[in-house]
Amino acid sequence: MSDIEVPLPQGAGYAIIVGLGMVFSVGMILTTFVLRRYQKEVITSEEFSTAGRSVKTGLIAAAVVSSWTWAATLLQSSTQAYKNGISGPYFYAAGACCQIILFAFIAIKAKQKAPGAHTYLEIIKARYGPIAHAVFIFFAFATNVLVTAMLLTGGSAAVTALTGMNTVAAIFLFPVGVMIYTLFGGIKATFLTDYIHTIAIIVIILTFAFTTYATSPLLGSPAKVWELITQAGIDHPVSGNAEGSYLTMHSRSGGIFFVINIVGNFGTVFLDNGYWNKAIASSPAAALPGYIAGGIAWFAIPWLTATTMGLACLALENSPSFPTYPHRLSDEQVSAGLVLPSAAVALMGKGGAVATLFMVFMAVTSAMSAELIAISSIFTYDIYKGYVDPNASGKRLIFTSHCTVVAFSLAMSGFATGLYYAGISMGYLYEIMGIIISAAVIPATMTLLSKHQNTISVIVSPVLGTAVAIMSWLVSTHTLYGAITVDNTFMDNPMLIGNVVALLSPAVFIPILTLTFGSQQFDFEILKSIKRVDDSAEVEEDLKDIIPEGVNAEEESENSMTKDVEKINPVKSNVTEIVDHLAHDSKVLSEARAEEQHLKRASKIAGWLCLAMSFSLLVIWPMPMYGRSYIFSKHFFTGWVVVGIIWIFVTGFIVIIYPLWEGRVGIFTSFRGIYWDMTGQGHKLREWQTAHPEQLHAVRSQISAEISRNGGAEDIDEILG
Repeated sequence: MSDIEVPLPQGAGYAIIVGLGMVFSVGMILTTFVLRRYQKEVITSEEFSTAGRSVKTGLIAAAVVSSWTWAATLLQSSTQAYKNGISGPYFYAAGACCQIILFAFIAIKAKQKAPGAHTYLEIIKARYGPIAHAVFIFFAFATNVLVTAMLLTGGSAAVTALTGMNTVAAIFLFPVGVMIYTLFGGIKATFLTDYIHTIAIIVIILTFAFTTYATSPLLGSPAKVWELITQAGIDHPVSGNAEGSYLTMHSRSGGIFFVINIVGNFGTVFLDNGYWNKAIASSPAAALPGYIAGGIAWFAIPWLTATTMGLACLALENSPSFPTYPHRLSDEQVSAGLVLPSAAVALMGKGGAVATLFMVFMAVTSAMSAELIAISSIFTYDIYKGYVDPNASGKRLIFTSHCTVVAFSLAMSGFATGLYYAGISMGYLYEIMGIIISAAVIPATMTLLSKHQNTISVIVSPVLGTAVAIMSWLVSTHTLYGAITVDNTFMDNPMLIGNVVALLSPAVFIPILTLTFGSQQFDFEILKSIKRVDDSAEVEEDLKDIIPEGVNAEEESENSMTKDVEKINPVKSNVTEIVDHLAHDSKVLSEARAEEQHLKRASKIAGWLCLAMSFSLLVIWPMPMYGRSYIFSKHFFTGWVVVGIIWIFVTGFIVIIYPLWEGRVGIFTSFRGIYWDMTGQGHKLREWQTAHPEQLHAVRSQISAEISRNGGAEDIDEILG
């Protein structure tokens, strides 16, 4: 890659990775302080991994968008546009969006059947026992390792190409800032930084789009881009595309990638505990709309990014501003994900390089934070609490989570360095991941959907499926190309065969094993035996300065309680009594039963809605154009681009504006408290918190936990108004 001119100095790489990483770390530490002081968000073990199970729709959607916007989302989608044309961005976006939408249904089922779970592996253990639990711990770890490896290899390659920074240094420095703010804020840090990262990424995507299609002197309009892409299809036609054109959905290689993408991303969503973490952290009412809105919002990011930058790379290859002019990008450079950085430099010079560097940093760090929380939850609750110390205190679990975050960050930096020296690129990891992990998707999903699946089938089918998939992949490589090499195993057909076998073979093995060894006839009520950690002692200790022992808050601030809480009359002497009275009041329990009914209705709606949306994205929209071998006209291409730009504005509303509206009360409360402190009126803050304990996050979380322990759902927004 040395023949690419480096547009920025090495210092720019270090400034972004180290400097910006530290800025986010300091910002998260300050945010944690603000939330603790003004809203009493105590970072207990439950808070670290589940954020009190009360995150609302907008923030869930933003977190889904940010976590699913990997380095691969931006780089690999642009690579597909460069290789296959206009079909690549769509096949990437649709092939990775349907899983998020379908996962909304599973998220509802998890909230409904196992409201106290911290990870999906706890559900596996409660149903099938420790052997099955161990099998799925392997697949969960493998998923997190593959995803994190892709983040580090893709992100470091882009940084090196843009700044000349040492690749190994980038690999080791990327996790540092993420590790620090994750340690301080837990999953709440992930949600808040996801929100900020998403804003930055959307702004940069819009900048690229308007530059390419409106203001650039080199391009400047969809019509100009269409003309140059049409010429590119004449100069170097794409084998397997209709008439060799880049402007057609009929692409053999694109179609193969579409299938590989669908299969691989089922594994990275359904087996990545990070997505289960977000489902668990959501309030019951937010799980379905959060994931549906997140999926819809996310679609525009890879679609518009790749339609803009992948095609701009093709259009500008003959321009002297292109980094490798007069040569095209090599196969190695394309596989490493350098299409987007090359297009940005050709289009906007150093400004484009800085924007790309900033965007890649955001994508890598936001997704990696989710991976750190996912792996720490698995080690803390499934391994340490599950087998080492079942009675571990909340503080011990927090310490274990922190140790896991640090250890996993260091281990993944070492592993990614090994991949770099072995010549394994982000693109290779992206396509192989389905072969390694996707055999566990169907058994994991059926754990929540079928009472018949037995222990033998859930243990054997993923292991056997993975073995058969690897064998199919390697045998087909040797049969088709005569030798098993990295390059040969990366070819379309072997990757397609291995991925499809991995995902679908358990659909054959599970019925056979279930019929052979008998149906389990599982009672799903057993899953409600999974309990939260009791952090009430830590919460009480933190709140003693607000509601001291023996103080009656009604007497201290008469008539200041909210109407609902006056009816419940919870405040007697301390936090424990507040929780006890609220959690056992008949109104609260009836609300909990109503919430459980809401989850049942949402489950039915989710099933049909998710299937309809997925069918539309995978079949109704793309297949007619694929079947007709339609080649985009200039007007059709312009409309295609305009729809993408409109869609990204919808994305911005969903993940930027809506979360602010939902969180307006908490934002106002925090800023009011800051104002009181800055103007020497700190006593007002304490008086308000004493008079309104039901509005403090810590109290709400404890009420939620008590309701959950009594068999109800845990959303208390309606209960407390």
